[in-house]
Amino acid sequence: MKVVSTSKSHGGIQGVYSHASEVCACDMTFAVFVPSQAKDGRLPVLWYLSGLTCTHANVMDKGEYRRLASELGLVIVCPDTSPRGPDVPNEKDNWQFGCGAGFYLDATEQPYAKNYRMYSYIAEELPALVAANFPVDMSRQAIFGHSMGGHGALTIALKNPQRYRSCSAFAPIVQPSTAGWSRPAFKKYLGSDEKNWRAYDATLLIEDGKRFPEFLVDQGTADGFLQDGLRPWLLEEACEKAGIDLTLRMQEGYDHSYNFISTFMGDHLKWHASRLK
Repeated sequence: MKVVSTSKSHGGIQGVYSHASEVCACDMTFAVFVPSQAKDGRLPVLWYLSGLTCTHANVMDKGEYRRLASELGLVIVCPDTSPRGPDVPNEKDNWQFGCGAGFYLDATEQPYAKNYRMYSYIAEELPALVAANFPVDMSRQAIFGHSMGGHGALTIALKNPQRYRSCSAFAPIVQPSTAGWSRPAFKKYLGSDEKNWRAYDATLLIEDGKRFPEFLVDQGTADGFLQDGLRPWLLEEACEKAGIDLTLRMQEGYDHSYNFISTFMGDHLKWHASRLK
């Protein structure tokens, strides 16, 4: 692991790091905020998964999480959204596919299967690296994210309910197998057999019997992607049928941007902290 940069903030350290990922077959970059309480022992860790076109830097620069994370004693880990590099297949003119659009799945189709293994990266490889290099208590983990990252947080939590104590999302893509902006990516990554897509669709995972105790979801009513891409009512229906406790908050007048995310970031941090005690 290499240190890209470190900076003191609210008494803690905001760092950016890189490492050679075996899972993604390229160098990967991620950010970690460690509050000052780490000097007294290991702290709970909260994973934030970003959305389409983002890197680790978007939430680090605009998410406004450090002050409250420092007060609550939370380590915040912000991975990248996809593999990157000259040898990684990409569609530079397509913001919904390729670099910046890994969709937190393990691709099975060529030429993407070698690099686009973001599910295994987030669920296995990066946690092992973080556990070995940072003062974290891996028995106290939680996960959240935005848009594509909200989709990732929901699906990863549903598939690993024993690992995470809590899961929340900002404007998640709740049913990517039928959303217009994710179906083409799923076909390229996972092939034309839509049965294989179910493993990365929160509503279908719930339909297939996967369970998580509760979710918190914030969604802006002025979000331009609400009707065609996000459709939180589909998650609401799935959770109601499955008996999963969903708190869905429709936030009047908010859009899809980090102005929305930063407004409610504190609510999510407090919600997770109460479950990570």
